[in-house]
Amino acid sequence: MTEQNKSQNQSIYRASFVKPVVVGAGIALLVISFFVFGVDNPHPEWGKFWQVRPLIITPLAGAIGGAFYSFLDYQSSRGFNRTVAILLSIVVYLIGLWLGIVLGLAGTMWD
Repeated sequence: MTEQNKSQNQSIYRASFVKPVVVGAGIALLVISFFVFGVDNPHPEWGKFWQVRPLIITPLAGAIGGAFYSFLDYQSSRGFNRTVAILLSIVVYLIGLWLGIVLGLAGTMWD
């Protein structure tokens, strides 16, 4: 009976891990799309596929921020202060999103 309960608890934690990761990546994709698709006349030295890099790097940074939120949410269920966990998660997500935008746009729009 305990083996079944352990496997059910693991699937609950996995499902609660995936949702913040996907939400974090989705928000980051929306933010970087605003910048990338807002360019009407890109500089020719940027290359033909200059949009690919920011559209990959920034959502990855957002997904990592979502994973950090999920980790701190798990830690808050184990006794860590929930308010501190949420505030720290927001700060880490915003810093990670900013760094993802900088890394994605380096050499093109971010000079």
